Amino acid sequence: MMESLWATMQLELLDSRPWKTREELATAIFEWIEYWYNPHRRHSSIGMRSPATFEGLNLPSGTRG
Repeated sequence: MMESLWATMQLELLDSRPWKTREELATAIFEWIEYWYNPHRRHSSIGMRSPATFEGLNLPSGTRG
């Protein structure tokens, strides 16, 4: 599973452009994981839905916004 994460990050982020500083790269990695990879990427373990979609489908009816 980790090899898949690293390969995807390498392709989608790390090789996308040159990085001027380690801080710039660290910020980009954090943003990629927190704002794209975790909430939006589909996962086979939850029916090929994104975590955000899965959570929305499984909230009690009174808590959906």
